[in-house]
Amino acid sequence: MFKFLHAADLHLDSPLRGLDRYEGAPVDAIRQATRKALENLVELAISEGVAFVLIAGDVYDGKWKDHNTGQFFARQMHKLDEAGIDVFLIRGNHDAESIITNSLTLPKNVFAFPTDKSDTRIHEPTGAAIHGQGFAKRSVTIDLSAKYPHPVSGAFNIGLLHTSAAGYAEHETYAPCSVEGLCDRGYEYWALGHVHTRQALNDCGPVIAYSGNTQGRHAREFGEKGCLLVTVADGRPEIDFRPLDVFRWEQRRPNAAGCHHPDDLLAMIAEDLRDAVTAADGRPIAARIEAVGRCEAHAALNADPERWEQEVRGLASRETGEAVWIEKVRFATSPPTDSADLSDGPLAELRGLLSDAESDAALLLALSAELADLQRKLPREVRDFLLRDHPGAIGLDDPHWLRPLVNDAGQLLLGRLTEGLE
Repeated sequence: MFKFLHAADLHLDSPLRGLDRYEGAPVDAIRQATRKALENLVELAISEGVAFVLIAGDVYDGKWKDHNTGQFFARQMHKLDEAGIDVFLIRGNHDAESIITNSLTLPKNVFAFPTDKSDTRIHEPTGAAIHGQGFAKRSVTIDLSAKYPHPVSGAFNIGLLHTSAAGYAEHETYAPCSVEGLCDRGYEYWALGHVHTRQALNDCGPVIAYSGNTQGRHAREFGEKGCLLVTVADGRPEIDFRPLDVFRWEQRRPNAAGCHHPDDLLAMIAEDLRDAVTAADGRPIAARIEAVGRCEAHAALNADPERWEQEVRGLASRETGEAVWIEKVRFATSPPTDSADLSDGPLAELRGLLSDAESDAALLLALSAELADLQRKLPREVRDFLLRDHPGAIGLDDPHWLRPLVNDAGQLLLGRLTEGLE
């Protein structure tokens, strides 16, 4: 029996994504969060007595020139070396951009897989066979896994791969592969990186898993973040998620159905935030709140949304102290019943189309293309402000960013069409 950690997408010293523009934002906590998450990874590895640590790409965050970032990573790897823990890593698309990647000498316990071909390393104490290949450049469009070595007979075989497996829609496509292709390699475990959402890609057969990133960096990377602790006994892996994040992003969607007055919704939000604080286990939280549902309070909320947004921020401070910072508030409610009869006819059909659109991948892709055309028409200084200085402000390739646009457009359209029908 042996244990190992599967982590990915550390993105050390990733930029703040413009949070310093918001009054009250916990900038200092966020700025150090990716480093503290790595420290937690190292402490977990030592306390669990794991045999080795796998890092499935993107230790760094692209064209990052500060060598202190690399030295910090090297110091953490040295702690693992002192504990007798080996590290196997591959370069991801962001690592391939990094100056640090090519200039930093790492401790002897760290093995970085080559970028020009796949390779196999045998971890002698456990007999595990680890196969991998890193990115030589940022854009890799071929299936690297197709040329991974054959499994080592009698060993527990692990594939280490940075990939947008199965064309994962919410991330750019790099080293694409299929679940079927990974299964065909004959390995027992695939440690994947690149997709920041923790998930398993198959229900049976070999484990094919994304660990997700170790620390959320903006509102679209919400929920608990960490790594996977894998225990191998009799050739079978058992997986246990372990949180590493020190600052947590949350997207809360209180359902305002039944709320007759905005104060009713405020009480609901207060309770929801208290629950979030309890679940975060002492971590500070940045919360994006989107109230949904059909309610009597809709008219008052939308008549003065700025007032009620400030009420939400105030109650967060009163109820949680400094535990929760409100990143954004959005009221996506609708009237309890429409004045016009929308049970059938053109308006009912339109409502159905709008509802379906939010989950229609093809429509979201088409919308992304349309918005990209509009984005190119923006004045240069505006494009630079949004895309260069504040990456993440526009997420044309992110369904989580696009869906609220569809919802807002639908509410606006239905509202205009039903004006005067009371």
